[in-house]
Amino acid sequence: MDIFLIGIISYLMGSILFGLVLTKIFLKKDIREIGSGNIGATNALRTGNKIIGYLTLILDVLKAVVPVLYVKIFYQDYLYIASLCAFLGHVFPVWLKFKGGKGVATYVGILFAINFYYGIIFILSWFITFFISKYSSLSSLVASASVPIYILIFNQFNQIIFYTIMFVLIFFTHRENIKRLKNKEETKTKIY
Repeated sequence: MDIFLIGIISYLMGSILFGLVLTKIFLKKDIREIGSGNIGATNALRTGNKIIGYLTLILDVLKAVVPVLYVKIFYQDYLYIASLCAFLGHVFPVWLKFKGGKGVATYVGILFAINFYYGIIFILSWFITFFISKYSSLSSLVASASVPIYILIFNQFNQIIFYTIMFVLIFFTHRENIKRLKNKEETKTKIY
């Protein structure tokens, strides 16, 4: 019973649509009709309101940190179940007919909750790639790949399956971005 409850609660917390809610409340706009139409932090930045964009980012990170950290402390055996369910809640929220965000900010929250160093590796990889390319999507893909690569280098093979699955899922959520990157049609992002 514990595993079922943990999965459901983690999913429901992950499925809170902060980008959609914040833009509706404060900007009286539907984020799905702005920019890429995505509900995540990168598209929230495209509303022209940086506060809404960064607040969406912070809350999308925290909605994963809270359930994952709780499970890490009290139900260690279900850590990866809670992490995966929180991520899936953001990417496939029941409230939007399973059409959610790309999951990057939520994944960052998962990383920091599980292992602080993995979160730092992701952030550093993201910023280095972004500084060079100015593409948020490419930065997210490179940073997502950096964690399983780091694990392979340092022989932590017992964790490789989970982080490889997460990379594959992020690759999947960015499939349209990958097409645009290949065709040189991807939009560069301003984060400041």
